[in-house]
Formats: sequence, C-alpha cells, structure tokens
Amino acid sequence: MYYKEIAGVKVSALGMGNMRLPTVDGQENRIEKEKAREIIDYAMSHGINYYDTAYRYHGGESERFIGEALKKYPRESFLLASKFPGHMMVKKEGGVVGFTSGLAGWPDSTVEGVFAEQLEKCQVDYFDFYLLHNVNEKSLAIYDDEELGVVAFVERMKAEGKIRHLGFSSHAVSPATIDDFLTRHEGVFDFVQIQLNYLDWKLQDARGKYEVITKHGLKVVVMEGVRGGRLAQLPEAQTARLREARAGDSAARWALRWLQSLPEVAVVLSGMTTLEQIQENVETFAAPDPVSEAEKAMLAEVADSMLSWVPCTGCRYCTEGCPMELEIPKIIAAYNGVKNGDFMARYDLDRAGEAMDARRCVGCGACAGICPQGIAVPEIMEELPQLMKAPRR
Repeated sequence: MYYKEIAGVKVSALGMGNMRLPTVDGQENRIEKEKAREIIDYAMSHGINYYDTAYRYHGGESERFIGEALKKYPRESFLLASKFPGHMMVKKEGGVVGFTSGLAGWPDSTVEGVFAEQLEKCQVDYFDFYLLHNVNEKSLAIYDDEELGVVAFVERMKAEGKIRHLGFSSHAVSPATIDDFLTRHEGVFDFVQIQLNYLDWKLQDARGKYEVITKHGLKVVVMEGVRGGRLAQLPEAQTARLREARAGDSAARWALRWLQSLPEVAVVLSGMTTLEQIQENVETFAAPDPVSEAEKAMLAEVADSMLSWVPCTGCRYCTEGCPMELEIPKIIAAYNGVKNGDFMARYDLDRAGEAMDARRCVGCGACAGICPQGIAVPEIMEELPQLMKAPRR
C-alpha cells in the first residue's frame, strides 16, 4: 500500500468505503457481519487506514458495524470518516431537523443530536475526518441556514477535538456550486469528496469539479471510482479492447489506475463487497501505476462509447422512499442493458418479479427528488416497458 496526505495526515491511497458491505439476502440494513469483518480485517492487515461511512449507509447500520469491527484495533491505527446527513434533511420549528418525506422511521433530531448519535454508534470519541454529506444545489438550504448553524457546529466540534479534519462530499450538478461554497467558507475545509472516474470526467463534468477543488488548494477524496461497478463490467467490445492493451488487468483496475494519474487525489474509496475485490484492489494500490497518456486517451474513447447510459451508481437512496418497493437501481441497469442491445437484460426482466416490474411505478417522483445523479427515474419506468416490446436488435 502506498500513502498520500490530507492536511499533513498520512492516508492510504485506497480507502475502505462502507456503503456496499455484504448483506443478508440483499437486505440493505442487514449486514452479513462475519464476511464484512473479514474484509475489514484484510484491509487493516494490508495497510488501509482510511474508513469511510455515513449516518444512513445500510439503513443506519454501517456506522454501528464499523464501530464494532474497528474497536479491537488501537484507535491511532485507523482514520475514521463519517458524514452529517444534511442533504436528506428539512428544517423544522425550533432548529429541529427531520428527514425528507418518504423516509419513514427516521426520527426528528438536532444537529447536535445527530453528531452525538454518530460518535456513540461508531464507539469513538472523535472523527479523524468529518464531512457534510452531499453539498449540492438542493441541500444548500440546510447547510447555509444560520439558525441551524451546521457549519458553525462542525467548526466548534473541530475546536473541541471531536473532529480532526473537516470536508464535504458533493454530487453538485455544477462545479460553480462547489466553488461558491468553498469561497464562502474559505479555510474551513481540508478536502472534498466527489464522484470521479473516467466516465464522469466528461459526463458529469468531474473534471471541472476536480479543478475547482484543487484551485482552492484542497485534496480530493474519490467516491464511485468504478461507478458502482459499472466500469468493472464493460460491454464486451470495450473489455476486449482493454484486454488487448494490457492482458493482465481487469476493467476495474483500469479505472483505478486512471485515478492514480490525478496528482491531487489523496484517497480512492472503494465499496468492496467481497474478499476477492479487496485483494485485487490492494494489489492495484501496492505502488503507483498511473495510466499513460496513450492509455488515458483510449479510456476517453471507451467513455465516449458509453455516454448514452443512464448514470446510476447503485447507491440505493431511491429505494428507501419508493412506495412500491421497486428495485430501482436494478431496473435502471436492465434499462441500460436493453438500450444497448443486451439480450440477457431482456431475459432477466422477463423472469423478474414485482420488485423489477417498472409498470408498477406510480410516478410519485420521490426517487428523482432524492437521486444524487439527478436521474429522471419515472421517465425511465415509463419508457422501459415500451422498450421491452420493441424488436430485439
């Protein structure tokens, strides 16, 4: 494992993301703890020191699990990052915050109450890194609210030693949103976490966001480096092209090596679900091996061939508020497959049950309102049944 720095702190170039831990029968809030502990133990024994979680990952169980899994290790041997969930909150009377409609079971709280709960769940006295979760065009109303005072609160927690370093994550549409927020809070943040990969470099202007962050002198933490697995499972023609260029490398390794070519990237988070995934990724980050300029150009061409895909990352925020309990990320993956002439996508949908039946969508829009990618999900649900009727290509 090689290391970089954030604000003078030595961080592993590969970080452990805890949003996609193995689960029991695919139930997001039931982490398969034995398998998940194996992954964490492997990470610790192979030099990964950066562990990222958030208040609502795995239905709120991710923080609790990572607290349990890391408790046996000396506190100074790992760096723990979590996030304040302002992007999912609404202001209520008296400075109380509640979760957006459709997220039943999440009680009203306060900024102080959420933070105290996180420390307790993670079984720590402080967070090494703490982020405002998804600062974007919609969440600014919470993060800029003077009565709630979210930024002032986290600054106070930093002064008290309960937070060592401050940052924020962002799925903002425009780089200008990030630029403006950093300018208003100049000197407050040490890093910014963004969705960054060779497909989103153009598709979601990740290049513009990267350049804005580095202009402010901050390091970048990467999420969705392989786009929720999409860049690990490319269409066969593109897979063959990468294999011809470098026979021993998987598609996932190509995506991670591309990230290694960006000098201001400090940590690449990977939500590793299996031991095989973490073993490969640890090997990829054993030493820097960035792509060459020729390889970078080739990956840009691969990305261009995929720009018609719907940019779902499988984060599953959309499923929490769906009144029909649809498996929206899986439906979108099938939609992408059908659009690209994948026979198996049609076959899988033909056999799928109610949770994969797009015709059951009631068009309420709860999913679209909560999607970090800004995907117009109801439109896809309406279009997919028509695509299924179209002749196979």
